[in-house]
Amino acid sequence: MTIKLYHCQGARSVRPLWTLEEMGLSYELESMRFPPRMFREGYLDINPLGTVPTLVDKRGGGDHDVVMTESAGICQYLVDCHGPSELALTPKDKDYGAYLNWLHRSDATLTFPQTIVLRYTRLEPKERRLQQAADDYTQWFFARLRSVEQAVSDNEYLCAGRFTIADIAVGYALYLASTLGFREKFKPNTEAYLQRLEARPAYQRAITL
Repeated sequence: MTIKLYHCQGARSVRPLWTLEEMGLSYELESMRFPPRMFREGYLDINPLGTVPTLVDKRGGGDHDVVMTESAGICQYLVDCHGPSELALTPKDKDYGAYLNWLHRSDATLTFPQTIVLRYTRLEPKERRLQQAADDYTQWFFARLRSVEQAVSDNEYLCAGRFTIADIAVGYALYLASTLGFREKFKPNTEAYLQRLEARPAYQRAITL
């Protein structure tokens, strides 16, 4: 077994875990308490950022192990380097640009504002919480969520007419939104899209491991 994923339940590591499950790859999973830099001894030696996920792929052997910490990037690495997979698009595909755009938008545009909300409503001590910041970034998230609502208005998935890792990456952002209580404000196309993702067995495994 060459792949090991360091994971915290509900964290961005859901993305690569879901990808591994969809691909049917063999892997070792280390589930940790959040934040792992505090609760998992030696984790900073593995990932000096202290973030999750961390993926270690020993396919290179020894000093050539692949170590990655960006969730959407790990998904792309898995389909490109452990494929071929129907979850991937290539530069030859018409929707390749849209596919890459969704992969990057998933974190930089959709997950990022939610992490601000999470920090200033739940993770910081009460005396350091900032409701104004939470409110502002909640509005930011919903303004950008319009792109998802439009993309799935006439399509089951985001690009190429099929389920890809772009859907995994964006699907996690919608999952996180649900945990923050945002789901009741989802528009109809976004809600129906999330329900399609939630019906996938690999998704159901990834959010419970």
